Amino acid sequence: MRALPWIYVALAFGFIYLPVGALVLFSFQGGTLPVPPFDGPSLHWYRAVLSNRDLMAALANSLMVALGSAALACTLGFLAAYGLARHVLPGSGLVRALLIAPMTVSYLIVGLGLLIVLNRLGLPLSLATAGLGHVVINLPLCFAIIYGSMGAQQQNAERAARDLGANEARVIWFVTVPMLAPAILAAFFLSVTLSWDEFIIAFLLTRFDVTLPVEIWSLLRSGLSPETNAIGSLVFLVSVALVLALELLVFGRRRT
Repeated sequence: MRALPWIYVALAFGFIYLPVGALVLFSFQGGTLPVPPFDGPSLHWYRAVLSNRDLMAALANSLMVALGSAALACTLGFLAAYGLARHVLPGSGLVRALLIAPMTVSYLIVGLGLLIVLNRLGLPLSLATAGLGHVVINLPLCFAIIYGSMGAQQQNAERAARDLGANEARVIWFVTVPMLAPAILAAFFLSVTLSWDEFIIAFLLTRFDVTLPVEIWSLLRSGLSPETNAIGSLVFLVSVALVLALELLVFGRRRT
């Protein structure tokens, strides 16, 4: 009976990580098909990925969209959280609900809605419109994380700074932001991770310059190959690196 919890944990982790393990393993396949038997190891497909200009351009586009949209979503989320936490506004509960509501809406609905609005406004589809869509889906997350971290401790420090003669801008920049830095960094890294992997909105709101998930989708249309496994492994590596950075910079700092 004591072994049952360990068996359950092993099965759960196997169910979660077995597909990723197969993806990484067959990215080192020496042949042209990512299926057993394993023929390798070989770095041929990683060299092919790194020499593919379209994939590298899509990788750069994904990084630009992820970092830009995460920064804007965090800034807007912080300002909204600060305003609703520090000032009594009419209907503040309704405003908070409306800010968090997009988290419950499908990305497909958000993307289609933005596509209709952009077409009505006559704005061309580009990486900027994809970044705008990612701001829409990440802003509620940033707001929820930062708003949940605002407590009486920060408010007392802000009052002390005002009593010492600091204006509102200096209070926010030198007191509020440093005290909320773990929450802001957590929101930023999570937003980057979600934007980095997002496909539906990026597919609907881009045209010629595309992000990496869209480029991978176009490769998959011609069938599976170890090259798609290699680029998928690189995407997984970047995502893991972001999560580890979040753990070390934010949660590790909080524990110390």
